[in-house]
Amino acid sequence: MSRLGAFNSPLLLGFEHFERMLDQAAKVSGEGYPPYNIEQVGDNLLRITLAVAGFTDDDLSVTVEENQLVIRGRQQDDGAERIYLHRGIAARQFQRSFVLAEGIEIVRAHLDNGLLHIDLERHVPEPEVKTIAIEKGGMKNKPGRTIDVAPEE
Repeated sequence: MSRLGAFNSPLLLGFEHFERMLDQAAKVSGEGYPPYNIEQVGDNLLRITLAVAGFTDDDLSVTVEENQLVIRGRQQDDGAERIYLHRGIAARQFQRSFVLAEGIEIVRAHLDNGLLHIDLERHVPEPEVKTIAIEKGGMKNKPGRTIDVAPEE
């Protein structure tokens, strides 16, 4: 059974790579922390949102390594010795990677209320149109050519 999605329309031929990029992003990291969303916010705009409550912008790094977007988080130890009676808030480091398709560029990253938003843009190259001249007279003036094909042994 085929998966229904925004890119399944026959009018969107050639956009399969966008859908593949989303599928790859979902499969790259098997661990579920931190949770994230990927949403389409414009024709060629995507946003990845990660839930990183408790992390500051100094605790996070966003890098592009070859064709991968890599987000790392590591909370700084404030040095205070605490005695926890219950510790239910995760204070662990993480690394989450997303494979970027060719032509995808990171526009910006911003942290807002515990959510890290990373905006991506797909640059669509201008189509190259080449006009082919049509010769008059067809193949009458052109010598024919034959190709001998040896039988397979």
